Formats: sequence, C-alpha cells, structure tokens
Amino acid sequence: MISNQILQNTLEGLKGITRIDFCIMDIEGKFLAGTMQEEENHEEDVIAFVESPADSQVVRGYQFFKVFDEHQLEYILLAEGENDDDAYMVGKIGAFQIQNLLIAYKERFDKDNFIKNLLLDNLLLVDIYNRAKKLHIDTETRRVIFIIETKYEKDTNALDNVRGLIGNKIKDFVTAVDEKNIIVVKELEPGDGHKELEKVAQNFYDVLKNNGEEDILIAYGTIVGDIKEVSKSYKEAKLALDVGKIFFSERSIIAYSTLGIGRLIYQLPLPLCKMFIREIFEGKSPDDLDEETLTTINKFFENNLNVSETSRQLYIHRNTLVYRLDKLQKSTGLDLRVFEDAITFKIALMVVKYMKYMETMEY
Repeated sequence: MISNQILQNTLEGLKGITRIDFCIMDIEGKFLAGTMQEEENHEEDVIAFVESPADSQVVRGYQFFKVFDEHQLEYILLAEGENDDDAYMVGKIGAFQIQNLLIAYKERFDKDNFIKNLLLDNLLLVDIYNRAKKLHIDTETRRVIFIIETKYEKDTNALDNVRGLIGNKIKDFVTAVDEKNIIVVKELEPGDGHKELEKVAQNFYDVLKNNGEEDILIAYGTIVGDIKEVSKSYKEAKLALDVGKIFFSERSIIAYSTLGIGRLIYQLPLPLCKMFIREIFEGKSPDDLDEETLTTINKFFENNLNVSETSRQLYIHRNTLVYRLDKLQKSTGLDLRVFEDAITFKIALMVVKYMKYMETMEY
C-alpha cells in the first residue's frame, strides 16, 4: 500500500503542473490526501460511485475516477477545475499515474520478499529462476553480500541512509532479514575484486558514521556469479561478522576471505577446544601468563618471529627478549622461535579467545 505522504506529494506535483485540484479517497469515502482547500464530505457520493458500473463520473461539479490495483478497486480520485474537459483529461492522467505507483510499489515489495527468501534458502531452484525472470532480475551476474550491523535494533535511519547511498542503482537491493542487520545485495562490474569491495564497504561505513551511527560493523562474503549462489555469499558474510567479533575486534570491516584460521576455530566444538588447551598446557591456560609476557608474545607474532625487530619495538635489549622466550619455553614447553611451536601457541591463544566469547554468549 502506498503511504498517504506519497499520495500527497503526487497530487501536489500534478497540481503544480496542471493547476487542477485533486483529492484521493478510499472506497468508503475516507479522505487520504488532497490539494483542495475545503474538504467537503463526499462519503455518500463516493459510496454511490463505487457501486456504479462507471469508471468515471461527474458528481456535483467534481470529476470522479476509479483507481484499480489489478482489477481490485483501491482508490477514488476526485478532480476539480474551472474547465470540465481539462479536469477530466488531467484526472484520467492522475488516475493512471496512481495506478502505476501501485504497480511499482507492489513490484518493489515482491522483489524484497524474493531477495529475503533467496538469502534464507527458502526457495526451490526452479522457483528462483522463475521468480527472478518475472521480476526482471538478472540471474547470471556477479554479486556479493554486505551485512551492516548497527548498535540499535530496527535502525530505520541506518536503513534509509544505506538506501540513499545506493540511490537509483536499481540492480542493487537493500533489505533486512532480522532486527539488527542491514543486508545489501550488490551487483558488481566484471573487473571488480577485493579492492573495490573494500571501497564499497568503507563508503557504507563513512556515510553511517557521518550520520551519527555508532559501533558499526560491516562484513561481506565472496563474489558469486549466479543468483542461486547469493545465499552462499550471505552465509559467508554472516560467518565473517561473527568470527570478526572474536578474532578481529579492532576492525570495523571484515571480509570472509581474510578470516584465515579463525574460520576453522569458530567451527570447533567447545569440548574439543578445552581438551586441546588442557593437553598443550597441562591443565594451565595462556590466560595465566602475566601481561608483560602476553605483550611480548603478541609483538613477537606481529613481527613474524623476528627477535631483533621485536626487541626494538618493545624498547628492550635483545638478550632480555631471549630471556623472556626461554622462560616461556620452560613454563609451557613451547619455544616460539621454532615455527611449529609458534603455530601451536598462536592457535592456542585464538582457541582461548574463542572459548571466552562462546561462554559469554551462553549467558
């Protein structure tokens, strides 16, 4: 259903061009929108006109027109002008315009439903292609899914801002499948890759940030080439959103393709994670290490196990760093200067972070 504000804007636009006054009623004679200065009571006239077989009629100096939505009577349009012929002709144009608005809004609603069901895997393969054809949606084009999570649930301002950024790009779709996340189905150019996706994500982030949004998190999946694979990109973007909160909390934009080993750890059952930590650290946990040791470990990993660069960035002597690494080896049995031990320790740190996150989600 078209909002009364849209109807009002349409009638004001028509009056601005034609100088003819209009009024729209529902089929029970209730006023919905209009440009007439005096709102007369047309309820009885409208009800009588609805029951008549005529599509247009002159009643008490007003031109009455029926506006249908696929054979269903939806509105009654009234037109008033100094010249009856002008009022009739412009009124017919107005009725035609409103009828087209009904079609356009219904098509938009149908497309939104189709996209939602497509994302959620609620359609059979044959239905996907049949409905896409009816809705004039290209089935073989490159697309990717962006998920935008904002601080507030049912954030209509954020949704409007994203739609405004998309603008008149009719091949892109903006929707929402839950109360917190905005979904963008973005059509891509043939040569678009990771660089272009990052730029799009950054544009979304900047627009929302400039409009006062807080705690924005954006994730996106991989590029797909067929409409049936759109749900795959959506699932990837959802996974990137969840994994990003655990392992990349410092980032505001997360790509599925950059999740690395975090994607594997996220899919491990908690009992297996606990067993892994228990076996590696013999009942202890990396959390038991002091802050200085954890800072040293993280900086050592950041510098790709380079002792000289790590000691320089920590403002400590090389021998001091070696002493800390030796001390860590004695307490854990893992020498971070050995690649295999470093990998084991890095995975253990990520597993502990994952376990902590999952435990907080249970409460």
